[in-house]
Amino acid sequence: MKTYYGDREKCYKCYRPKSSCMCGHCEDIQTQTKFVILMHPKEFKKVKNNTGHFTHQSLKNSELFIGIDFSEHKRINEIIASHDSYILFPSPNAVNLTNEYPKRSDKPLAIFLIDSTWACTKKMFCESKNLNCLKHMSFTTIKTSQYEIKEQPNENYLSTIESTLVVLELLNKWEIEQIQEKQLEGFLNPFKEMIAYQKNLIVNPKSNAVRFKRYS
Repeated sequence: MKTYYGDREKCYKCYRPKSSCMCGHCEDIQTQTKFVILMHPKEFKKVKNNTGHFTHQSLKNSELFIGIDFSEHKRINEIIASHDSYILFPSPNAVNLTNEYPKRSDKPLAIFLIDSTWACTKKMFCESKNLNCLKHMSFTTIKTSQYEIKEQPNENYLSTIESTLVVLELLNKWEIEQIQEKQLEGFLNPFKEMIAYQKNLIVNPKSNAVRFKRYS
């Protein structure tokens, strides 16, 4: 199965057709912390509602990799070796950013984000032996997802970009980052615009907006 966009041009930053591109709404945020986004191939194919790309575009000190087994990935292993590396994953031993900050290190901080469903995340963990060595990081929040066009498996689940915003806010709280409040307020703009765009398609299915057709 292949997905075609007719004669429409594609944006090679967000991989959406240019007519539905949200890149112009992304903030340019510079952080001391390196963010590493590990995207499952299935998530990469979700052109209409993938938020990992928005997260990567908005954070200048970030890198995005697509795959399942990153055990022998040269660049990822370089980052792990040169940074005080954590992976955003809830566990009993995780550093909960809401209540505590990571211990200071001579190495710069790196936070790995897995952009995938929980089922696929488990597979990535099992196959990527280097990820199993990373310290865990988590947070506690009363925020609920604004992902109106997608049903979350649990009301407390947040999308990749929403989770990253919580992390950025908490890094600011602990003075690990000094990100301007205005930038944080605009961090979800591409996400919100994407939701509004998709909701408009639902309300106006016969509009001239981008149609996603599949051919065998």
